[in-house]
Amino acid sequence: MQLELTNLGKVFWPEEGLTKFALIKYYIDMAPVVLPYLKGRPVVMKRYPDGITGKAFYQKECPDYAPPWVKTLPVYHPDSAKTINYVLCNNPETLAWLANLGCIELHAWLSRADHLEYPDIAVIDLDPGEGATFEAALEAALFLRRALEEFRLTGYPKTSGARGLHIFIPLQPRWTFSEVTNAIGALCDVLVSLYPQKFTCARPVPKRRNKVYLDYLQNVRGRSMAFPYSLRPLPGAPVSAPLTWEEVEEGNINPKDFNIHTIRNRLKERGDLYRGILENPQDLKPLLKLAQVKFRKG
Repeated sequence: MQLELTNLGKVFWPEEGLTKFALIKYYIDMAPVVLPYLKGRPVVMKRYPDGITGKAFYQKECPDYAPPWVKTLPVYHPDSAKTINYVLCNNPETLAWLANLGCIELHAWLSRADHLEYPDIAVIDLDPGEGATFEAALEAALFLRRALEEFRLTGYPKTSGARGLHIFIPLQPRWTFSEVTNAIGALCDVLVSLYPQKFTCARPVPKRRNKVYLDYLQNVRGRSMAFPYSLRPLPGAPVSAPLTWEEVEEGNINPKDFNIHTIRNRLKERGDLYRGILENPQDLKPLLKLAQVKFRKG
């Protein structure tokens, strides 16, 4: 496989002087850890050809000029009656090629090619609204942890790389996107009903003020999420970093501490804290029963 890397000296993070070379090197170094999470998943490219201060754009269709060794997956979208050929990032060369295109973030589907309509991950995105703090997101995560445990489910927390947190929940790929969305939505609705002053599922941004938005709609078919160890296009080059629940409980977390400079040492010291995502597929049936009750009540 041959790959020509271009414009390696272009500055992508101006405040830090980090270049496109630093971006590509990061993903090449991290490939053994990153690729097991991405393998077989349709990738949505968000490209920053001029770094984090330049214009960015989403690209779902694999470009015609992609090298012949870049694998793709055709996916039909009924709402637009279109088929999109998504990139599959299954090897280090493809990961480096994506970085060379300016893909700072790693956004992928929650399902894989061999069970495309049945996600093997559910996600809850905890996003503090205006006036809410990161500490409030940590509190929400702990409430959700206990709620998930009531349904014999384990969630895995990570920083979003920005102001919030993500909880990934590994699943047996037996339920549709709609079923997963409804189940996770029912759980979030229960939490909002118990703590309406703290949390919300309301989509209008003004209604999220001083609250943590529990976004379960990332589980809808066709949506993509920032995956573990994804860089984020923000000052300091932060990383979406896996956490332990003990760290969440202690609360002494600054998302900026997890970045392109520090994450490799953290991996050496702590190992990959997200391995359970790959090794612990779980049964959604107990939580689906809650969703069924919710929808029967209307």
